[in-house]
Amino acid sequence: MTHSFYDENAEAYASRNRKLPKLRLDAFLSALSSDARVLELGCGGGHDSAYMLSKGFDVMATDGSAELAKQAEKMTGKPVKVMRFEELEAKNEFDGVWAEASLLHVPRKDLPTVLARIREALKDGGVFYASFKAGTAEGHDGFGRYYNYLSAAWLCELLTTGGWRNIGVDEADGSGYDNKPTRWLHLRARK
Repeated sequence: MTHSFYDENAEAYASRNRKLPKLRLDAFLSALSSDARVLELGCGGGHDSAYMLSKGFDVMATDGSAELAKQAEKMTGKPVKVMRFEELEAKNEFDGVWAEASLLHVPRKDLPTVLARIREALKDGGVFYASFKAGTAEGHDGFGRYYNYLSAAWLCELLTTGGWRNIGVDEADGSGYDNKPTRWLHLRARK
């Protein structure tokens, strides 16, 4: 249901008036060398990838929705790989992984495996950023999209168990595509 939402609403979703998370992007990029290779998981309309490309980074953009990937290709002028998170098979290939509001669609039971794949894709010392909607129980929004709704403590414990280091989670209020008030978790970690 989540994938069909993005496939069926790709143009509207990609062209919505979304504020670029510039402060978070800049903080993420400042932790990388200027020749860093970045993997974006769930690039949506491609705005974050386009920003990173404009700063000179080597970015591989991916999205699970073929229709959103087409929208992102228009934005970035580069190919976007259609790939679901569980299909990630890279090994020690990236200096950074950016996952803004995408891994929140991974079922809780599958999140440890997906995080392990991300960790494997990073080089030693690689930087990982992801954002999630805060909560205590899995569920769906008004558009039928699945969310894992995590607590900061649960997320930190999951990453600690997975071997990550320098784990930090900031919380902030905001909203999402549905324009409803949302508590966000912004995760940073290193391999």
